Amino acid sequence: MEPILGSWEANVDHALARSPIDVCSSRGEDTVVVGNMGVVRVLKVNSGSRDVRVREGDLCLLMPFGKLDRFGYAELAYAYDAPNTIGLLAKQAKMDVKVLLPIPDGTAYSLPQWATYGRYFTAWDNWHKAYGCWRTQIAEDDPQNHLVFGWGGGVAFAELMLAKRAGFRVAMTAGSDERVAFLRENGITAVDRRRFPDLSLPTREERTDRDRHQRRRASVKEFLGLINELSDGHGVAIFVDNIGAPLYDITLTALARQGVVTTCGWKAGMRLSHLRGAESISRHIHVNTHVWRLQDSPGIRDFQEAEGWMAPKGSDVIYDFDQVPELADDYANGLIGSYFPMYQVNPL
Repeated sequence: MEPILGSWEANVDHALARSPIDVCSSRGEDTVVVGNMGVVRVLKVNSGSRDVRVREGDLCLLMPFGKLDRFGYAELAYAYDAPNTIGLLAKQAKMDVKVLLPIPDGTAYSLPQWATYGRYFTAWDNWHKAYGCWRTQIAEDDPQNHLVFGWGGGVAFAELMLAKRAGFRVAMTAGSDERVAFLRENGITAVDRRRFPDLSLPTREERTDRDRHQRRRASVKEFLGLINELSDGHGVAIFVDNIGAPLYDITLTALARQGVVTTCGWKAGMRLSHLRGAESISRHIHVNTHVWRLQDSPGIRDFQEAEGWMAPKGSDVIYDFDQVPELADDYANGLIGSYFPMYQVNPL
């Protein structure tokens, strides 16, 4: 196959940073080609293969499954920590057809829109688990009475679009004029992150800085006041937090009774702590998911095609293949306005 478009995901950034794991050491390989979400073109199918799910010339989505557990969930991710897997940052590669999902014939959507599927498939799985957990405690109340909130990101955006379809109030942070406008255009209440410049926990170097702590308290107070307004004083019903440690205490404080905090990522810190007693008394449910179930992939794809739950047209940004180092730097430094950065390897 030849990669056409690759989606720049957080796991690529983690691989380059060699944190939280060094994927080369983990795989026992000197060199690893990463990139496990994107659109590929099938060039040749092994003539001895009995699996005819793909044909030469097909455009397909790469499913990031390296090793599966007995229920179809990913234990190791393709082109990340799964040994002997080659990602999309190569001009051509070989792969098992089992990880290729054809794009629907005659699709109404562009290849760049399809190339964002990784965030959407992940969001689908995480949202349905979180919503199902919330309904175990709030069985009958109208979602319109409840707020779903997300710290900024492409997965959070996709989840909030599902929450909006389900009837919830939805709001999300954004740190630039471009992203604030994008959220508003898509019916999500935009919370300008720049209003709260000191929300994150002080760094190790700042821990003895009293002024820094006072500034954080002021930002937190103002932020929680806004959450109070958006939720009629009840707090967040479902909080999508894929950031982690720097904001985790605020997430829990903002959460409503019987609320759900849900995550499928760890952009800025995996190690978390909370008071179990306080979480129990508040009946908070903590949901953690990773990727999705392989056998659910065709159904998610078909829902996207039928319902238009896709990245809005033109919301992506595409770097050429030789600009990948620039893309990596821009992503790491928060310089990309789009929630859907990607790179083009071969012609469309």
